[in-house]
Amino acid sequence: MNLYTFLEITGTVASLLFCYLLIKENIWCWLFGIIASFISIFLFVHSTLYAEAILAVYYVAIGFYGWVVWKRDENIQIFISLWTLKANLLAITISAILSACLGYILTTYTNATNPYTDAVITIFSFLASYKEAKKILSGWMFWIVINATSILLYFQRSLYYYAALALVYTIMSIWGYYNWKKKYIDQKTTF
Repeated sequence: MNLYTFLEITGTVASLLFCYLLIKENIWCWLFGIIASFISIFLFVHSTLYAEAILAVYYVAIGFYGWVVWKRDENIQIFISLWTLKANLLAITISAILSACLGYILTTYTNATNPYTDAVITIFSFLASYKEAKKILSGWMFWIVINATSILLYFQRSLYYYAALALVYTIMSIWGYYNWKKKYIDQKTTF
């Protein structure tokens, strides 16, 4: 087994633990997310998926942010919440514009593979990651689309374990959405 395969397998396992623990709202999810993201930075640069590498750097930062927010509020339950339609549309519009800009930059100044797809996944993942750190339900909807799209991107770059991970993530994102939605409904009926 070569180093890249070993790292990809290790990153995949850490990523699965992250997603499972996130769905369960366990603070330890952030540690596994940070580990997986550090590994991913190296793999994505090696695979010329530069926007994905930038995203992995962001995941490290959002991992620390998520840990701090969840730890700070450990004695205060952070409730799952919703964004208004207006807030979601604004976030989608801004993310689409930023995706087009990043895609252009990657096309013009790098040898990036699938620069526009990579840019869209990256920018919308920034948004979805922020939403999960804040426990915004609609973040899971973004992850369903992002993860399904990532399957092909990773497969094209011979990141087969990450492609399989993206497939599992798609399924787990559906589970996460329904799990958090149930908790959200339960919260509303409790108060």
